[in-house]
Amino acid sequence: MIFGRRHIISTKDFSREEIDFILDRAERLEPYARKGGLDLLKDKVVATLFFEPSTRTRLSFDTAIKRLGGDTIGFDSAESTSVVKGETLSDTIRIIESYADAIVIRHPREGAARMASEVSSVPVINAGDGAGHHPTQTLLDLYTMRKECRKPLGDLNVAIVGDLRYGRTVHSLAYALSLYGASLSLVSPEPLRMPESIINYLRKHGVTLVETPRIEDALGQADVLYMTRIQKERFPDPSEYLRVAGSYRITPDTLESVGNDMIIMHPLPRVNEIDPGVDSTRHARYFQQAFYGVPIRMAVLSLVMGKEI
Repeated sequence: MIFGRRHIISTKDFSREEIDFILDRAERLEPYARKGGLDLLKDKVVATLFFEPSTRTRLSFDTAIKRLGGDTIGFDSAESTSVVKGETLSDTIRIIESYADAIVIRHPREGAARMASEVSSVPVINAGDGAGHHPTQTLLDLYTMRKECRKPLGDLNVAIVGDLRYGRTVHSLAYALSLYGASLSLVSPEPLRMPESIINYLRKHGVTLVETPRIEDALGQADVLYMTRIQKERFPDPSEYLRVAGSYRITPDTLESVGNDMIIMHPLPRVNEIDPGVDSTRHARYFQQAFYGVPIRMAVLSLVMGKEI
């Protein structure tokens, strides 16, 4: 399977076989994700361009690059770049491509990563674009489910809860799970429903789908409870945010009715949608999920660089 010099923009660009190939490579790289020992990216430079704040994604990319023996350049704030002088994104990419062998980009505007890929001669990896896509987050989510659940991905019932309107992670995840035939329960307040275009896509592809505003309707059947933060920064009107803030909160008491094997995931950061008391239960997987970002990003980086292991 050929990934060399390929841009990684959306999970919709992948077949199920290609996703499985990436997950298999991450499995082989996982032992090196904790302690390094590889030099697959020796003499390679990866530019990490973060035009909006990020902790886990940026640091896990940095860790993945270093675990593979590579080096990084870049920034974690647009305020420290020539963007404040009016430089366009396409000009920034054309300059950076002459410094680096690959570009990782996070940008607040949907479509920015796709645009960057259209002008770049080196592989571009989308690390999140507005409410658009976040493909490496989706890959690590699938990897977490494959590692931590007792069922194949296609047999899972996944309850996705919270901000389904603005949440790029859940958009990408829903597309990817449709490839496997997993059942989905979409739990959100009415103003934060999954966009109709994605609902239509899922139905067109035969996904068993339930929409509900009540988390209680989904808990009993769920193999995976995928919680998301209601993102204050995505709301154009603060009063609209106040209407839905705090809609869902998981506590140890909430979990009394769930199956023993049900796992809880979250792309993080959390605010108050998961009580800290849940962290020590058998169901919590969100911190392990964050670690899995390292082997997944090692797999993606090594593949787009055309490196074999």
